[in-house]
Order: sequence, then C-alpha cells, then structure tokens
Amino acid sequence: MQRTFSILKPDAVRSGQSAAILAEIAKAGFQIIAIKKMFLSKTQAEGFYAVHAQRPFFDSLTSF
Repeated sequence: MQRTFSILKPDAVRSGQSAAILAEIAKAGFQIIAIKKMFLSKTQAEGFYAVHAQRPFFDSLTSF
C-alpha cells in the first residue's frame, strides 16, 4: 500500500477552503485516514522545510 502526505497551508485554511480541498482529494480516489491540525513555530517550520534553506524564499516560507 502506498501513502502520501498533504499539507493545507494557512491561507487555504483561513479562506475556508479546507473542506473543498479535502473533498477534491477524496474525489481523486485517495482515502483520507487521518487529519491533524497543528501550528508550527518558526523553528519547527525551518526544520520541516530545511531542504529549501539555501533558497531565496526560505525566510518568507518559514515565517508564513
């Protein structure tokens, strides 16, 4: 069995698009087995996006 990971960014949640996005994921044939809502600190975001640390958008990405 294969698994994939999706992230809904804060602007999508803030604009009320979460339900529509999740419906599209399910419509595409994916089975949603868990949902976890969390808020990342800047330090946590830097760790999560570490692969992009040398990119010019890194600071804005981790501050968002």
